[in-house]
Amino acid sequence: MDLQKKPSIILELKNIILSTVIEKHPSIFHVSGGGGSRSPIVVKLTDKAQKVAAEEADVRKLMEPILVRNLKKLLMMSLDCRVPLKKIAFLESELGLPRYFNQSLIPKYPEFFSVKDINGRPYLHLESWDSSLAITAREEKLQKFAAAAAEKDKGGLHFARYNKKEAKVNRDGNFFGPFAFELNFPAGFRPNTKYLEEVHKWQKLPFPSPYLNRRRFEQADPKARKQAVAVLHELLSLTMENRMSSAQLDAFHAEY
Repeated sequence: MDLQKKPSIILELKNIILSTVIEKHPSIFHVSGGGGSRSPIVVKLTDKAQKVAAEEADVRKLMEPILVRNLKKLLMMSLDCRVPLKKIAFLESELGLPRYFNQSLIPKYPEFFSVKDINGRPYLHLESWDSSLAITAREEKLQKFAAAAAEKDKGGLHFARYNKKEAKVNRDGNFFGPFAFELNFPAGFRPNTKYLEEVHKWQKLPFPSPYLNRRRFEQADPKARKQAVAVLHELLSLTMENRMSSAQLDAFHAEY
């Protein structure tokens, strides 16, 4: 396998160079030669791309506190404040983690993280709980909106979407409140009034924070089921693009 690795990489690189993919990104790659000329194909980064590449190390350094924060939140939401290292590595690029983060990042923060062996598998453990991080991205967004509404209404909080008395069932299922989630129905979906009333009821239903251990609640309880939605929502908010593949989500099923 080791003998095959280099030829495979070289052949793949050759295919990329000979394809039109590179030429579709002139702001990143400069291509010369080839075609009718006998000169070899030369591919190099543009000045703009080289500048960005040179800044990458500094950007990663600036991002490190954010990555540490998100890793702590990731562990805080798990049932036992621990997740197998292999599963976190499965999410490595989505979380923005550097390659070999277990060697380059984790050892720098022994006050937050430790790696322990459980049944022959290395787990990343949370060493200290941080209550200041036990607030969701949804709650932070709500606080900002409420603050903006308060400023607009000069402290009265009579902003139309924030006033409970004016709240009603919207055709898109959205309801502004402390326990609501933004919804997007499929294209062409036309819910009837009864359906919207149920959605409205669900939107108003309070639920435990995703940072509270789910073993404390009966899974059949509607509030616990809504908490599961909150966990999924918060987990996605920790990723670079607010999205994960189905396989990645499924990998975290046991821990969450």
